[in-house]
Amino acid sequence: MKSFRAASVLAVFAGLALSTAVAQNPPRSTADSMRGHFVSVNRRVLEMAKDFPEDKYEFRLKPEMRSFGAVIVHIASGNVYAAKAGRGENVNWDELDPKNYKTKGEVVALLEKSITDANATLKTLPDASFGKSVEPWLEVTEHTAEHYGLLVAYYRANGLVPPASRPSK
Repeated sequence: MKSFRAASVLAVFAGLALSTAVAQNPPRSTADSMRGHFVSVNRRVLEMAKDFPEDKYEFRLKPEMRSFGAVIVHIASGNVYAAKAGRGENVNWDELDPKNYKTKGEVVALLEKSITDANATLKTLPDASFGKSVEPWLEVTEHTAEHYGLLVAYYRANGLVPPASRPSK
């Protein structure tokens, strides 16, 4: 009987501790989660775009694959798609042609602009809209995350360590 009481008292305290923790750190809303994941993956890709050596921007893992720079342009195209679709505009995914962005500086500037535009659209959407649909944001965020993994392979194939894998200082 004493062990039952002790267990009951522990359960009550555990419940109080859990409810206090939840009250102090409420679960993120769907809108906050979507915005947060979109920002996070794009921040990492932008860091890679800025960090990867310019003389390797045309590197391809295989001849039939996109170059590093073309992958970044493709990711930017996804962001442009999300921003326009999020505003209700008609848009195609690959509206951007990598041939129009010849230097690392042009590619980085394009990615930065696409991120800024998409984030601006995300901020204008009411939180309640994410209760109806998380598209195109989920699709584009997943797509970017897949290409982030591919970009890691470009780094490793060149004997480089991706920024997120480097020891923190």
